[in-house]
Amino acid sequence: MFSSGPLSSGQAFVAADRLLDAGRNGPLYLGQPAVASMVCDAIVAGADERRYSLYAYVVMPNHVYLLVTPLAPVPTLLRHLKGASARLANQIVGRTGQPFWQPESYDHWVRDEKEFRKIQGYIEDNPVKAGLAKAAGMYRWSSAWDAKPDLSPAAG
Repeated sequence: MFSSGPLSSGQAFVAADRLLDAGRNGPLYLGQPAVASMVCDAIVAGADERRYSLYAYVVMPNHVYLLVTPLAPVPTLLRHLKGASARLANQIVGRTGQPFWQPESYDHWVRDEKEFRKIQGYIEDNPVKAGLAKAAGMYRWSSAWDAKPDLSPAAG
């Protein structure tokens, strides 16, 4: 369906979100396992440090989703998360003096349990929709990851 006028902010967000979810646009540094693992660690550390209560997350090749209840002002918690992870990510990918994260973020107030579950499912199913995993629990850089012991011969 085409719009005859400018997109509303909600429509623009959905359009941009669909491009991001495809995981093929913009820098794809987050798709590198070392960077993705470090960002996951930083996300969990933010919850451990009581900056937010963490319910769901996913690190996609070009963006990150979080479902949290902030326990500090959102700009403060994002500054901590983005600041610490940007320095390490740039070291991993061999970049210096360049921003790693885009300055903007999108936040949304969750109004009820039904909306919460819908958003949680959306976040954790994101890698499946993008063709990065067959099931949410099979994507390593997500709160849905079903951690399994490595039973390969090299693990012993």
